[in-house]
Amino acid sequence: MVTLLSQSGAIPSVVTISFLAFALLLIQIPAIFLLLSRLLKGLRRIPPITAGSATPEQMGAVSIVVPTLNERERLSPCLHGLSKQSYEVREIIVVDSNSSDGTTDLVKKTQAKDPRFRLISDDPLPVDWVGRPWALHNGYLHSSPQSEWVLGIDADTQPDPGLVVGLLREAVAQNFDLVSLSPQFILKYPGEWWLQPALLMTLVYRFGPTGTNSQTQLGVMANGQCFLCRRDVLSKLEGYTSAKGSFCDDVTLARYAAAQGFKVGFLDGSKVLKVRMYEGALETWKGWGRSLDLKDASSVSQLWNDLWFLLCVQGIPVPASLVFLGCLGMESSSLSITLAVWLNLGLVLIRTAMLWAIAPAYDRTQVSPLVWSLFWLSPLADPLAVVRIFLSALTRPTQWRGRSYRDFKIKMGGF
Repeated sequence: MVTLLSQSGAIPSVVTISFLAFALLLIQIPAIFLLLSRLLKGLRRIPPITAGSATPEQMGAVSIVVPTLNERERLSPCLHGLSKQSYEVREIIVVDSNSSDGTTDLVKKTQAKDPRFRLISDDPLPVDWVGRPWALHNGYLHSSPQSEWVLGIDADTQPDPGLVVGLLREAVAQNFDLVSLSPQFILKYPGEWWLQPALLMTLVYRFGPTGTNSQTQLGVMANGQCFLCRRDVLSKLEGYTSAKGSFCDDVTLARYAAAQGFKVGFLDGSKVLKVRMYEGALETWKGWGRSLDLKDASSVSQLWNDLWFLLCVQGIPVPASLVFLGCLGMESSSLSITLAVWLNLGLVLIRTAMLWAIAPAYDRTQVSPLVWSLFWLSPLADPLAVVRIFLSALTRPTQWRGRSYRDFKIKMGGF
């Protein structure tokens, strides 16, 4: 029956499917070895950051910079969390980019209760700068030269008391010049719980677990939501100038710092920092995908190497497992088909096991068990996540946070 159907063209022949399976194995096997080498590094990763208590020698060590643009709806938890930090924080500079929603009124109310808060407006955005690094750069320029460290914090974060001390303690212990944290994510809607973990996994697969810290410049990862840098190092880097045209300025700056010989770290901050980034699956799709390919901080060759890698180990396994599993019952099923089945089922198993590893990165206390149970189905969204990376790699942002970048020229490679 299979022979008759294949001769009529209704289904591919066993030979054709075997050839496709063999070709798939050729491109997947190198990627699998690369994936395993990255994930196994997690066995030696630095433990998650924990909250700490300030010591006298840390007094006034840190200036915090918070960039804002129409953030009133989500800024309050950030301001509250920062006000709970101890005397290691010298000042908290909120750099507002002419918000029109009452953001500045909210900051002024907080300032009345905590004199460490300062509100400034950044200068008009230059044509060759992206808004976020420009605000951070202005905050750095207005910060006290007496602060040893500068900490960039995003408005959508929710810092726990003791965050700054814990981060500062680890930075000194590990002798980092620049270190950033991955947060614990707050998700609320079913679509987010299904899609966002798949998008996050594209980063874990490419750069390994947090706390492993790459030894190569192009393997450096960073997160600008909580980004601590020695002030003298930031001065040598000319502030955020190296990342001025980047939509992933955190990674661009971190890789530039690594290229200059500074020690860069990326650690697990899920016990001290939470973040609520987007509302719903559609915003998650648009917002996360804006710069998830990291093309602004990567060479063209690295970008396409990452796309090949993600396609092989995350985009293909689920559909390939289903397709080739159905072919095992075909008459004279080949060895290559059998190997393709088990190889891709193995990748699906690894991906499922990784859910247990990243589960602490999600706050499950704010939704029902039924909603967060979709987290365990997120491997089914992997092909969609990889498609999003491809789309991001082939397009350029034209608008972000109310600003238009239609005539903006992105510098591939960041530096």
